[in-house]
Amino acid sequence: MNTNTKVAVLGGGSFGTVLANIAASNGYKVSLWVRDSEQALRINSEGANSTYHPELQLSPNILASEKLEDVMKSSSLVFIATPSVIFETIMERINPMIEEGSHIISCTKGIKLNPFRSMSDIISMNIDTKKNHVGVLSGPNLAREIAEKKVAGTVIASSSNALLNQVKEVLSSDTFKVYSSNDIQGVELAGALKNIYAIICGMADSLDVGENAVGLILTRSMAEMSRFAVAKGANPITFLGLSGMGDLVATCTSGLSRNYQLGSNLGQGMSLQEAKDKVGQVAEGIRTLDVIKEESKDLGIKMPLVDSLHNIIYQKHPPKTLIDDLVNNPHEVDVEFTY
Repeated sequence: MNTNTKVAVLGGGSFGTVLANIAASNGYKVSLWVRDSEQALRINSEGANSTYHPELQLSPNILASEKLEDVMKSSSLVFIATPSVIFETIMERINPMIEEGSHIISCTKGIKLNPFRSMSDIISMNIDTKKNHVGVLSGPNLAREIAEKKVAGTVIASSSNALLNQVKEVLSSDTFKVYSSNDIQGVELAGALKNIYAIICGMADSLDVGENAVGLILTRSMAEMSRFAVAKGANPITFLGLSGMGDLVATCTSGLSRNYQLGSNLGQGMSLQEAKDKVGQVAEGIRTLDVIKEESKDLGIKMPLVDSLHNIIYQKHPPKTLIDDLVNNPHEVDVEFTY
């Protein structure tokens, strides 16, 4: 283990904080970028991120700062865990600070539109891919459970074996298992798409549709996700793994999921803004819904659950139409994992 490796984590939210703490607890020096000096001062003086995980005692190997230049300096492994809405801006800012040979990993489960681009696409557009490698980290990683040191797994995807090995070394622990994949697109699409279906499952649960119906929603969600992935060139088999089915099940059945909470709030009759305000943290699923709705239309891909949720949120259809639309949809083919 080379603990001389300096790790940078950009984003002091729920997941960024626990990710930084795993690496730091493994003996690595970790710089954590946060958005304001007050938060950085509190983290460094209190040894905790009181905004997101007040109960988690952070490793002394973490140093928080609001200055990107300080965080990026000499970092050979950079994890970006910011909301998707600022991801591109962050990449543009750190571009001149990236050390040659360092690895840049997206931990953000989102997609941007006009043009359609994933977070790894945005990274590749802002670095010299001959000098730096790109990775994607995704999986059923509910931050509160990781903070409580409950067992969890994640997937690191990259075309670089050096990146895969380094991430495994830095993040693996007795309670955090890291698997590898070379399907960046599949892992990334799975992580982003499942947030839409977590909203749907939260809404369905608030409507008390029953567990049989939730099983129906989950399997149709997987069919839609893999159908879209194939159209975008990903391997549908990836969706059977931890970053696909694993993340989908965890996020769609857990009250810890922000997207699930958002859906539950919507199912109770709240407006979108009211639902967001009650969750209190960023739920990426709404942004992803807008992107996937537009892209699936352009590609001619049928995604009835996406259409139904979009109609509920933006066309004011009542939440109960979610199940009506699902049952009345004429599509009756079950398994669709085809290349």
